[in-house]
Amino acid sequence: MFINSKPDTFEKLQILSRDSQYDLACACGSTKDEHRTRSSTGKWIYPVTLPNGGTSLLFKTLISNVCSSDCKYCPLKGNADIPRCTLGTDELIKTFLDYYNNGEVFGLFLSSGIIGTTDATMERLIACADTLRRKHHFKGYIHLKILPGSSAAAIEKAISVSNAVSLNIETPGKEFLEKLSTKKDFMRDIVEPVKLISKLIRNSEKRVKQTTQFIVGAAGETDRHIVNYTKALYDRIGLERVYFSAYQNPSAPAEPQSEAGQQLMREHRLYQVDFLFRKYGFEQSDIIYDKSGLLSMDVDPKEAWAKNHPEFFPVNVNTAKRYELLRVPGLGPVAVDRILERRKLAKLSSYDDIIFSKKTLKSAKYLDFGGCMQNKTFLFNF
Repeated sequence: MFINSKPDTFEKLQILSRDSQYDLACACGSTKDEHRTRSSTGKWIYPVTLPNGGTSLLFKTLISNVCSSDCKYCPLKGNADIPRCTLGTDELIKTFLDYYNNGEVFGLFLSSGIIGTTDATMERLIACADTLRRKHHFKGYIHLKILPGSSAAAIEKAISVSNAVSLNIETPGKEFLEKLSTKKDFMRDIVEPVKLISKLIRNSEKRVKQTTQFIVGAAGETDRHIVNYTKALYDRIGLERVYFSAYQNPSAPAEPQSEAGQQLMREHRLYQVDFLFRKYGFEQSDIIYDKSGLLSMDVDPKEAWAKNHPEFFPVNVNTAKRYELLRVPGLGPVAVDRILERRKLAKLSSYDDIIFSKKTLKSAKYLDFGGCMQNKTFLFNF
């Protein structure tokens, strides 16, 4: 192992922010500005969507890329021959506050490799957040990563100084984690701490978000496995969000037809299913898979459902309930709410009345206007 003890703070951040990409959820965004990037500058900040719909930048880095774990999918695993370095508490806080006070970032996302033991590393993570809160009176956004195997005391303290916490579930079950690590126990180190985080947050007066993340494609799991676990995490534990991160081989190209490109498409489809659960009222039984338990690479999961349920269509745009309109390919929650508002004022008589974007065009063959004249020429020449 090569440990670089000489780099300055900027050089450390170049290394650690680059390596934090392997712990970065949500590569799949709704706009190009939300996707993870590997640009040559500003590697330790990345865009996130705010609750009000706007976007801002979050300072994100590892405290250290030194790691005693052995996760086979991770380029930072203990036996990997890479440059290693660790940020001190003071230099990390100073750098973050420089960015924050200049208005370049709105908050901090902090994670780390496991430096020796889990709780020793958690002490470092918590110390950064605690120092910001107590010494510098920072009241802004802090997201702390809780490491697998963290003690109950470390978890409770992390929650007390954070606005959001996350512990990566990594795989959909014990049998898959065992393929990736000999040091982690799925129930003891991941599932039980995830449940404890949920319990502590529920019993707290403080509003703290809890999220988790799957690594997609590293353990031979199917999409069905991941989707079933995702729904269970929402229904049984009440997580705020579940994220998905395609297994990244740094040496492999990410062209669409490559293995890396296929994994990114799997990630994209899983995010689409996640939105169907959270925003569209879909259930596990609504998700269509192939014989291998995988989602279609060619058709999004909402349209796959529509193609498998022709008896549901066409939907009458003037009388359908909200959940029925949400089943129509091309109509999202915003478009459906606009339809519901417009039809309060007057009967909708043509596609002209509901075309809000090119995405809406997909709804053409699934809708009916109750016998009213339909301007299909306008639709197909859009």
